[in-house]
Amino acid sequence: MAKAVALAVLVVAVAAALLAVAPAPARAVCNMSNDEFMKCQPAAAATSNPTTNPSAGCCSALSHADLNCLCSYKNSPWLSIYNIDPNRAMQLPAKCGLTMPANC
Repeated sequence: MAKAVALAVLVVAVAAALLAVAPAPARAVCNMSNDEFMKCQPAAAATSNPTTNPSAGCCSALSHADLNCLCSYKNSPWLSIYNIDPNRAMQLPAKCGLTMPANC
């Protein structure tokens, strides 16, 4: 009986440890997940043919994003990894009916 209880405690402890380190739907940067960033990429693409307007999914993602935080990335080389033009990216909130922070 003591072995069964010890085993049960061990199983619960391992499960709790796995849950603690398992990745949750991450808010990677500025309260946006990587998937949410990618929803905005077509409208902010650093190519000659970006889409004219952001998708509804992009606008939804931007509506809960930390726009002040996003402003801090406008000159980051990180954007090039995602093929994002910073000038086009900074236009997305307005196209979604959102107001950019004044200091951006």
